[in-house]
Amino acid sequence: MFSIVIPTFNNLGYLKLCLKSLTNNSKYNHEIIFHINDGSDGTKDFIIKNGYKYTHSNENIGLCSSINKASKLSTAKYLLYSHDDMYFCPFWDEILLREVKLHKHDNFYLSGTMIEKFSGHITYNFGNTFADFQEEDFLRKYKELNYFDHQGSHFAPHLVSKSLWDRVGGFSEEFNPGIGSDPDFNMKLWKEGVRIFKGLNDFKVYHFGSITTRKKKFLTLNRGDKIFLKKWGITTKFFKKHYLKSRSKYKGPLNEPKVSFNYIIGLIICKIRSFFTF
Repeated sequence: MFSIVIPTFNNLGYLKLCLKSLTNNSKYNHEIIFHINDGSDGTKDFIIKNGYKYTHSNENIGLCSSINKASKLSTAKYLLYSHDDMYFCPFWDEILLREVKLHKHDNFYLSGTMIEKFSGHITYNFGNTFADFQEEDFLRKYKELNYFDHQGSHFAPHLVSKSLWDRVGGFSEEFNPGIGSDPDFNMKLWKEGVRIFKGLNDFKVYHFGSITTRKKKFLTLNRGDKIFLKKWGITTKFFKKHYLKSRSKYKGPLNEPKVSFNYIIGLIICKIRSFFTF
């Protein structure tokens, strides 16, 4: 059905929980592909033993490079990118497939609704780590915790067609280890003519909070916001506000940004910041 691409970096406990949710809560069978960064915690042995497709690097090469490498093994029409510390709600794939069928083309970007302890779209604590995850409580309550179908989401998990992914070249590897790569990917889709950026309320995941990317050594390597600014001439904040209209209610395909007073002032500020950013 879908090719699910998951980069992982010595996160075996979370990864097993993520796979448990995909096994128990999916209606259809999916192709699951990993990129293993290092894997010396037992991740590589576990993935090989269970027969999953994977690519591997001896060192942590970053989320962008990891996803790009793993995606080359994909054989499905649609590619779903997930973090390794996400737990998928029941029938997530039926919900997503139903949305896909509503569109007469594949020029779209669909994403989910994240439930997190401190942030996300919905704030609710179902556990701090995989070891104390309150799975039964989550399964009882997730339907009662609602956001809305939202506009312009740029968060994982997200789904695009493999052909669209290939046309824009996947994730831009200058954003390794990963921060800023999602809005950059959205901007590349925007330049390709995509105007449907839709987050689905009913497609929920519990997210423990980017456990991999928050590892201190990993984070210090990234200048994602500055890279985005120099590359596109605007900030990620400006892009999400004026282009994607992030977190507002979904009202259909997006249009070109409205050139208002606030837009012009914001654009001037972006250009000044870009000039002084190195």
